[in-house]
Amino acid sequence: MDTKTTEELKHELKAATNIEDYLKSNRKSMTYRCLTRELNSLLSAKKLRKADVVRGSLLSRAYVYQIFSGEKSPSRDTLLALAFGLHLSDEETQALLKASKNPELYAREERDAIILFALQKGMSIFETNALLFEHDFQALGVSSEQ
Repeated sequence: MDTKTTEELKHELKAATNIEDYLKSNRKSMTYRCLTRELNSLLSAKKLRKADVVRGSLLSRAYVYQIFSGEKSPSRDTLLALAFGLHLSDEETQALLKASKNPELYAREERDAIILFALQKGMSIFETNALLFEHDFQALGVSSEQ
């Protein structure tokens, strides 16, 4: 068998005396996610151009291109802005956050709940930012990291 279940891996990890040996023997069972590859895959699947993502995310053109090429590592809020630019569903957005090792949107967190609501309703980033503004939260796509 090429891949093992998570439970099997957890059991082996608990019994392991050396992390290098564990990683080497379980390489085929590990998941490797590359944010750049993930973003470009979503771009292709959605049949969008990077220019479409720029318009739909409110991020600068240069910054979006740097993210898609892997030159820049985006923050969680920048990824959320990209999710709107890519027209992602709430599930796709959660998967993107997870792939980037960022916390997923949490329905108990007020700001996250507003963003989840907007994603579920298919709102644009403009509509989402209006909701965020109404509730005194930081807007998406307007970042100092660009």
